Amino acid sequence: MRSLVRLAYVACAAIAASAPGAGAEKPKTSLAPVVQEQLGADRDAAAAQQRLNKLNDETREMLLQYRQYVSETKNLGDYAKQLTAQVESQKEEIGFIEQQLEEIEVTSREVTPLMLRMLETLERFVELDVPFQPDERRKRVESLRQMMGRADVSISEKYRRVLEAYQIETEYGRTLEAYEGRIGEGDEARTVRFLRLGRVALLYQTIDGKETGYWDANRKSWVVDDGYREAVMAGFDVADKKGAPDLLTVPVPSPMVAPQGDRS
Repeated sequence: MRSLVRLAYVACAAIAASAPGAGAEKPKTSLAPVVQEQLGADRDAAAAQQRLNKLNDETREMLLQYRQYVSETKNLGDYAKQLTAQVESQKEEIGFIEQQLEEIEVTSREVTPLMLRMLETLERFVELDVPFQPDERRKRVESLRQMMGRADVSISEKYRRVLEAYQIETEYGRTLEAYEGRIGEGDEARTVRFLRLGRVALLYQTIDGKETGYWDANRKSWVVDDGYREAVMAGFDVADKKGAPDLLTVPVPSPMVAPQGDRS
């Protein structure tokens, strides 16, 4: 706009100078150099303005970047403080865990011998007990022995499973069970059906029902006695949920009297 005003001003001056009667006659001069010089000056001014605008844009962009860097630096500082606090907290937690591991190691040294003694007691109990489900019960004890040597099983899990085995054995004394199994050895071995009444009595009956017998705890042997045939069949019905619970006549071993020399 300034260039146009200047150009108009020069043009008006030229017109006024060339108007008739404007004054005394003056020598004729050319305005072209003046106009060209003014146009060049205007172009230089426009180019300078463009450079100035570009510098302003670059300055504004650099200012925005600077503010962004300042903000990021502050955020990084806050994050570094948070990480430092977390590291200190983790150090305390690691120290607590190390202390627990030391306590666990001490507990392991104390509890492991106890569990081994419990397994030995359980194994002897199974061998001396009424011989029901002998294979299943022996396998359970053997599985626990193998587990005790495994490093990938925690002390707490080992202890839990040993206690679980004791609970299973305890539960046997309160339940009624009927199951099939083998009786006898070698060529005399045969499949029969057993009836277990807690740990009070263990009876059997052949599959065809022709032979009935019971375990004599005092003699540690099987005794054939068909006098319990009806009672055993009634017990099978109760165990199979085919009949209502009822009183059953079963053989109960008489208490053994210790010799005089064994009494304390």
